[in-house]
Amino acid sequence: MAATIKDIARKIGVAPSTVSRVLSNKPGVGPAMTERIRKVAKELGYKKNRAAVELVKQRSNVIAAVVSSVKTSFSGQIIDGIQAEAEKNGLNLIIVYSHSADPVEQKKALLTVIERPVRGILLLSIALAADNVALLQESQIPFCFLSISLDDPALPFVSSDDWQIGYQTTQFLLNKGHRKIGLAAIDKYPYTGRLRLAGYRQALKEAGILPRDQWVQLGDYSYAAGKQAMVNYGAHTELTAIIAGSDAAGVGLLNQARILGLKVPDDISILSIDSTEMCEMVQPQLTSISQDFYKMGIEGVKYLQSIEMHPAAKKIQQEYTPVQIVERQSINNLTNN
Repeated sequence: MAATIKDIARKIGVAPSTVSRVLSNKPGVGPAMTERIRKVAKELGYKKNRAAVELVKQRSNVIAAVVSSVKTSFSGQIIDGIQAEAEKNGLNLIIVYSHSADPVEQKKALLTVIERPVRGILLLSIALAADNVALLQESQIPFCFLSISLDDPALPFVSSDDWQIGYQTTQFLLNKGHRKIGLAAIDKYPYTGRLRLAGYRQALKEAGILPRDQWVQLGDYSYAAGKQAMVNYGAHTELTAIIAGSDAAGVGLLNQARILGLKVPDDISILSIDSTEMCEMVQPQLTSISQDFYKMGIEGVKYLQSIEMHPAAKKIQQEYTPVQIVERQSINNLTNN
């Protein structure tokens, strides 16, 4: 067992309060005794029990990030933003992984966090089941969803507008002269995937285009989902462009297109969503719509801090961060052909 303050006090022959004062960097103990206490504490392997200190103070300096296990590459940027803002405010960060869709796994992850003294909870791209939302609310711990927008006005979030992502990417390709546009590797859940699908359909409708069912290929945003979508489209697809649900899916589309003998962008154009560094690690580099994931992380911590500082004036924050299309090499401009 780890040494305690009482163990140190017993070995030296002083009161535990004297040891506590020294180890808490408080004045009132002479330099010789201070040095001796610190030496014995080191010899005994004493470590401060932060959880016990927080329990006494009834205030934690830890925030938790519950991260979806969806196979995309954006979560690192959000965590970087969380970590940067947490450090500015003297906070520590713990990370817990959860399966994005499985209610049982979601509950396990939530309980792992809720049963510990944490100041707040940030949930990255997780669509919680209704029972788990209730569990989160009943915990009375401040929370905020990141990279997912929700319909419930009682649930705070910081996210991109996924409807706009679907709409703007489709409009971009329409403006490049494409009329047969696919949407690949998106999920079927009520938030991210369906919002992007709705924006995509609206842009096509405004252009007088009725998409065929096979133009939309569902998936989990992963590299494998992108490859499978391209297999389903086939080497003789009528599509001239495809929107990938993520950068990883975009790379999957790109590589499978090459296997099928299709050249990007000459035979098929690919536009991915997220614009992470992955887009520049392949040839041709992927045109993509960027999301400000780093800002999502920062704003999430700021929201938790605002609840901590002004609990009586609690205001539910629902914020959209900007998106922007970054042109690279994977789009063929048909208007120039």
